[in-house]
Amino acid sequence: MVVVWVLVGLAMLGFELHHLALYALFVAIGAFAAAGVAVAAPSAIAAQVLTMVVTTALGIVAVRPFVSRVFHHRRDDIHVARGVHGGLTGQEVLTLDLVGGTGSPGHVGLAGERWLALSGSDRPIPTGTLVVVTAVTGTTLTVWRVDEAPGRVQELDIERSEAAPDGADEE
Repeated sequence: MVVVWVLVGLAMLGFELHHLALYALFVAIGAFAAAGVAVAAPSAIAAQVLTMVVTTALGIVAVRPFVSRVFHHRRDDIHVARGVHGGLTGQEVLTLDLVGGTGSPGHVGLAGERWLALSGSDRPIPTGTLVVVTAVTGTTLTVWRVDEAPGRVQELDIERSEAAPDGADEE
């Protein structure tokens, strides 16, 4: 029975590494705990199953929310995105080199990594320009200059006026 619990634990770890939802991790921990009980009491199947269920439930209820918060928070300028592309669109980043249209991609720095980027306006965007990510296609980002992004100009003006005390301009 020990081998079965270890195989279940390893399978759940593999599943967790693929999905990063932080549920299968606790199922794996529960399976490894059950394997420990199986070493001590090989014929106590009910105790093994109970150990797995209780350990998994405690991990999901008590530990997962904390781990999830730590994993999904902002740290300085690095944003860990939820989901595949969910946190990338709307991010404001700097161009690392000249970003052109379809024929001449460039790069931006996002989440501590260098990403391939295309100009959404098909006009080149110079190095060091603040841009906003408007779309993700595979591993390529579509970016617009912040001052030219569709629907972003009015939104940025509202944010700046709310942040500036007594209507003072931040620039």
